[in-house]
Amino acid sequence: MKRVLVTVLTVLVGAGIVVGVGLFSWWNEREPATLAAQVAGTMQTPQGELPHATLELAVYPSPSEKVPGPRTTSALQENLLSEQPFFWPSSSIEVPANSAVTITFLQYGGPMGQIYNDFFAEVHGTMDGTMDWNGKSVDKIKATEATHTFTVHQYPEANEPEFFLNVPLPINDSKAKMDKDGYAEKPQRVEVTFITGDPGKYVWNCQFPCGDMYQEFGGAMQTRGWMGGTFEVVA
Repeated sequence: MKRVLVTVLTVLVGAGIVVGVGLFSWWNEREPATLAAQVAGTMQTPQGELPHATLELAVYPSPSEKVPGPRTTSALQENLLSEQPFFWPSSSIEVPANSAVTITFLQYGGPMGQIYNDFFAEVHGTMDGTMDWNGKSVDKIKATEATHTFTVHQYPEANEPEFFLNVPLPINDSKAKMDKDGYAEKPQRVEVTFITGDPGKYVWNCQFPCGDMYQEFGGAMQTRGWMGGTFEVVA
């Protein structure tokens, strides 16, 4: 009888550990709070008059007391990501279906190198194929001018409506005035408008090698909530 009780207790303890590890992993890997575009009126589009929603995203070169950045799950991770870039205030984006959506990007970081693939220095998926860069309409930038991208695409083998969006985000010149946290006092401002279709869930990420390790595609590039996330079109 004692042997049976020990066996049962061992199994229960083991199961408890497995459940505990699972819950801990789920809690650590949960998505950041959702940043939802807000509908404010309508817009005339090639598809007629549609609801118009807006949201704003900033890109910072590293966390600071002013902008703490996404949460980290350990002291080691916090240290490894202490000088890594991130999108703010969230990487979990939600936009309305069958609407015109305008996203304004504020890019606070300085030069970082050159994008590997010129395709991602071009604008794709916006309503007119362009973006507004500091008040000027452009359909691409030079590869040497790009420091990040906001690239939305589908999961492999997704059954949602096709959706693709690529917005190259320009550098701040090396002579740009920076504050004490290393943020440009006058960030690069990029604005794009695109049209959504039926509901679907997608992913987005930066296609510029702005992390560390793995040819600069490690670190923030592979950490949930930093340089990639989810993009959901909701009814």
